[in-house]
Amino acid sequence: MKKVLILAANGQIAQLVEHRILTESAFEDVDLTLFLRHANWLSDLADNPRVKLIDGDLTDSQAVSAAMVAQDIVFVAVVDHDAQNRLTKNVIAGMQANHVERVLFTNVLGIYNEVAGEFGRWNAASIGSGLTSARRSDDLLQSSGLDYTTLRLPWLNDRDVVKYTVTTKDQPYNGVSGSRQSIADVVLQVIASPDKYSRDSIGIADPATQGEDRPVY
Repeated sequence: MKKVLILAANGQIAQLVEHRILTESAFEDVDLTLFLRHANWLSDLADNPRVKLIDGDLTDSQAVSAAMVAQDIVFVAVVDHDAQNRLTKNVIAGMQANHVERVLFTNVLGIYNEVAGEFGRWNAASIGSGLTSARRSDDLLQSSGLDYTTLRLPWLNDRDVVKYTVTTKDQPYNGVSGSRQSIADVVLQVIASPDKYSRDSIGIADPATQGEDRPVY
């Protein structure tokens, strides 16, 4: 069985990933460890034999490290906006201590100034000081030696569609918005094929929203 740890497992994208893993035959060889502040929020999964629930806080380094034991892939389903980047540091330290290599780490668009035009200006102003910690998070990840993928998310919507294009670190970001289902699909692609987007930073968005100067909901 492939063991996947999801940190911040109660998030909307995280729950889409969890649902598909537990209901689609392509992922029937995947066991989930779900780490969140209040495990009872996912109590409907408590009796599933493929699920382990852990009540914990990402700022607790010991709890994070303990959750890493025997995992194959880690998905961090939250952006690290902590002023000291404790989330990123704890994830990296826990993975290194437990010899876990593969990690998918959520981040925001704009950390490389790769978003052009009026929307790029608005995006930077809207995220504000959060960009500083987001950039540090990505820097820490890239220098960690781990097999990482940074997921640079667009402004999200709940449209019932999987439609996106992927851009790399050195390409202009294509689009301004995208569905949570699309982000979940990218995560699932990597879980199915862990070599995909290895040691890369990818932007994900609906290309039909390119050129808009505000998010598309």
